[in-house]
Amino acid sequence: MIERNFDVPFIADLSLREKQIQQNYRPIIAVHKWFARRPGTLFRGLLLSEFAKGNLREIFFRGHNLEGIKVADPFMGGGTPLVEANRVGCDTVGYDINPMAYWIVQQEIASLDIGTYRSGALRLLQWLESKVGGLYKTKCRKCGSEDADVKYFIWVKTKACTVCGRAFDLFPSYVLAKNRRHTHYVIVCSRCGQLNEKDDQHNPGRCSACGEALKVEGPARQSTCNCPDCGGLNAYPNSSGGPPKHRMVAIEYHCPVCKSGHRGRFFKTPDNSDLMKYRSASEALGRIHAMNIPDEEIPPGDETDRLHRWGYGRYREMFNDRQLLGLELSCQAIAAQENEQIRNALATNLSDLLRYQNMLCRYDSMALKSLDIFSVHGFPVGLIQCESNLLGIRNGNGTNVGSGGWRNIIDKYVRAKEYCHHPFEIRHEGGRKIQVPIAGEWIGEYRDSQGVVEKRSVELRCVSSTEVPIVPASIDAVFTDPPYYANVQYAELMDFCYVWLRRLVGEKDPAFMRSSTRNENELTGNVSMDRGLTHFTEGLSSVFQRMAIALKPGSPFVFTYHHNTIEAYLPIAVALLDAGLTCSASIPCPAEMGASIHIKGTMSSVVDTVFVCRSTGSVVRSTITDSPAGIARLVRLDQESLRRGNVSPTQGDLRCIAYGHLIRLAVWQLRTGWNADVSTDAKLQLVARTVQKLGGWTAVREHLADTLAKADRLQSGIVSEDTESYGGVIDEISF
Repeated sequence: MIERNFDVPFIADLSLREKQIQQNYRPIIAVHKWFARRPGTLFRGLLLSEFAKGNLREIFFRGHNLEGIKVADPFMGGGTPLVEANRVGCDTVGYDINPMAYWIVQQEIASLDIGTYRSGALRLLQWLESKVGGLYKTKCRKCGSEDADVKYFIWVKTKACTVCGRAFDLFPSYVLAKNRRHTHYVIVCSRCGQLNEKDDQHNPGRCSACGEALKVEGPARQSTCNCPDCGGLNAYPNSSGGPPKHRMVAIEYHCPVCKSGHRGRFFKTPDNSDLMKYRSASEALGRIHAMNIPDEEIPPGDETDRLHRWGYGRYREMFNDRQLLGLELSCQAIAAQENEQIRNALATNLSDLLRYQNMLCRYDSMALKSLDIFSVHGFPVGLIQCESNLLGIRNGNGTNVGSGGWRNIIDKYVRAKEYCHHPFEIRHEGGRKIQVPIAGEWIGEYRDSQGVVEKRSVELRCVSSTEVPIVPASIDAVFTDPPYYANVQYAELMDFCYVWLRRLVGEKDPAFMRSSTRNENELTGNVSMDRGLTHFTEGLSSVFQRMAIALKPGSPFVFTYHHNTIEAYLPIAVALLDAGLTCSASIPCPAEMGASIHIKGTMSSVVDTVFVCRSTGSVVRSTITDSPAGIARLVRLDQESLRRGNVSPTQGDLRCIAYGHLIRLAVWQLRTGWNADVSTDAKLQLVARTVQKLGGWTAVREHLADTLAKADRLQSGIVSEDTESYGGVIDEISF
């Protein structure tokens, strides 16, 4: 059982490493972007702790076949628990009301002939090359070759002055590239627009083209900018003027002719030929009969209102004409693909490609790469945008140059599906990383192994688990990662991909009947849809109750959760108590990447609490306490377990670990005599009062004063390399 067999230091170490570069540990996630995926190593560890025999550290790197075990996930999202369960031979049942989640998990698990896929993808690339390849070529300013490949077109937003009417650039900074990944700083001249490469950004000197003193600081500051011509003060963004306009200001390119003798990157100011190629793309777009470009309006929402403030009204307005041309032609080629399996795979590729092929991508001046639209969990609208090469660039040695093109997406997809055929784990020995093939395991619905066809039951539904018939006591385990209250607006973000994918596959799949992935039953806090804590609690409770009925008596209901406020944990307790479940353990485990853009440098936690719950079973006596000092002791024990796994919890991590214990203990105290029929608000208040009786975070924090003082305040994403064993005598209380 998980309560006895789970190894916190071992799994914490692997999970934190996985989250630093997840595609290396779980290539399957590259099938399509999804948000806040939990580590696959965590759910593998949970599954094996519950159903496999032996020491977890020893059996983790062995092949397993848990045939006959049925695992369900009522919030399948990106599919991590289901993929891990499918891989070790379990039958799987997954539900999600978001059609993008349903589609992504379906494509992750779907069997695929990789050779046939490669051929179809190559034909697509060759056709696109013949149609638009020339639009991504430029003249090398060093050797004069006309065949240099554009990596990125860099654009700046422009604005018409409200005083004099002249258009000007909204530069927040004239430094486009810094000297970390390049030999010099690349600075745009504020007067003539020419690029200058300088050694010192603090003393950049004068423009080599016009002699103007180069500036580093741009005029655009805190939503205002003075017109350089008349000095008039202009505010931005402006929702009434339509989508923002852009001017191409720079090109980063790759020249295969002179690369071997060139240090650093290649940058240039766009010449007349570059500008003409963009105009020709606009003209070509006007000539074709575009059937796949979405013209849907962007509906209001917590995240999409940011787009409205910038004047974006329709999804198509988030792309420039060259991007629309390439995407429309890609869709036409995919729709013409006769093999449904390959057509679906390429449609999935295009949907994932969209996050790099739009005019909300930003150029990272330090890393010198494109930041995709979802690099933060929202719709960030910057002033400097980056357009990637649609096709991608292949280097002479077969590797890709740059990011955001078809070649990048195809290569990642191939690696993902190869991983399905031949899964592996990463073992760390000293400073070495060793890829360990796991013989006998595979991901999919079926496989033909030397003429022997093996099948597994995979049932995926685009529906709430509360709306389908469920056979009581038919499920052996529930493993899930439920929505986190008031966190990422998945549906608002995924509509960006959905409106395209729906045109390619919608007629053939009933899950795509809706015009949006948004659903009134979505469990997340949302101001624009007036969804608060009560809505979240009631939805969560309904799902938990259904899954509790479906579970065999005493079988585990396991889920991950963390949030920065204790109020967001109260619905968890209500849902568990309504479902008749008791927390038999709360386990800490890293689940986020500390270096993520939305976490690094904050007091947010990267540590989830894994709640292990059952209708009947036992708890470790030493984990039951009713005092703040006792809870503080449990937090310190968890901290020590994590440290043995090379994880150094921050103050935010320790706070969330304490929240997990407070909720687990509140459920323990309220499990007898719980009245599920009173109002939701009354139940939330009762849980809140119980948490306060336990001392709440304020009292627990006082007992952790020394511990918190020694812990880091902010997330850094650093991983160390030590390992130790752990264990202990278990004294249990039945429930």
